[in-house]
Amino acid sequence: MSWSDTAVLAEGGPDAGVAWHHGDPMREQRAMDTTALVDLSSRGVISVTGPDRLSWLHSLTTQHLEQLAPGVGTTGLVLSPQGHVEHAFYGVDDGETFWAHTEPGAAPALVEFLDRMRFMLRVEVADRTEQLAVVWQAGPSPEGPRITRSGADSLGGHESFVPRDHLDHFLAGQLEAGATPAGTWAYEARRIAAGVPRVGIDTDHRTIPNEIGVLGVAVHLDKGCYRGQETVARVHNLGRPPRRLVLLHLDGSVDTLPERGSELVLDPRAGGAAEGKVVGFVGSSARHHELGPIALGLVKRSVDVGAPLLAGGVAAAQEVLVDPEVGLHVRARL
Repeated sequence: MSWSDTAVLAEGGPDAGVAWHHGDPMREQRAMDTTALVDLSSRGVISVTGPDRLSWLHSLTTQHLEQLAPGVGTTGLVLSPQGHVEHAFYGVDDGETFWAHTEPGAAPALVEFLDRMRFMLRVEVADRTEQLAVVWQAGPSPEGPRITRSGADSLGGHESFVPRDHLDHFLAGQLEAGATPAGTWAYEARRIAAGVPRVGIDTDHRTIPNEIGVLGVAVHLDKGCYRGQETVARVHNLGRPPRRLVLLHLDGSVDTLPERGSELVLDPRAGGAAEGKVVGFVGSSARHHELGPIALGLVKRSVDVGAPLLAGGVAAAQEVLVDPEVGLHVRARL
């Protein structure tokens, strides 16, 4: 059996063209803890080389990278000057090169931004999407020469950077070694259940890191100045984020899932003066083998955590991922 023999390809969305499932999505989800293998080759890949690469990336991004040890996985964000999330990257350094993957189609814009910020430093940035593919696998990163990354947001597995001209051979070899082929359906269901957002799917152009639960994972709070840092620090220390990421448990009696970008409104059947009011939007959604239909949503902080919602017309209950009171809220004492 080869990988392509059982693969049903995703036909739409950011992961179009890779395996959506291999015939049994629920079985594939159960294997995510043990032997699952997922083709994520729709994702973009970049590389940064040169002796100044880590200190340079440290100065531009939300993550502390100056003394990043080889083989240690990390996650970082590029923010606008106003603190809005523009890019997310998931990387690892091998001692000579920093490798990172990002959202499908996002690598060119990320490389363009980084290239503009090089000035006189000894760094080179390249879009390596055409040369390298990303594969997710359950379990810790293996020993050996393969470039792999694992981190707090790796869903209990690790990502490998595999040469695209070797991808079919790599997948076949892993299947022969006992891996279970799984698709992006299983991967996305696990990611959504874990509350790990995707930039551009579960976020919009106004999203700040404080809203989506990535402080401490993709944002280092004690690293000093970087682009957008003032907004992150001010909200963390003095205020509250205007919105918050939630896990939505959807009505399982409905056959369809809400489309990405669908409105989140207060369920009018619950009564109240604000019934039917738009309070946010739906991000990604999937059918989970244990939780049923689930989605991620971004809602206004003021929405009661117990308020029933409609997600694209589908009844939804909230599970708190980002506390509406998150932050230090330092106030001067008179």
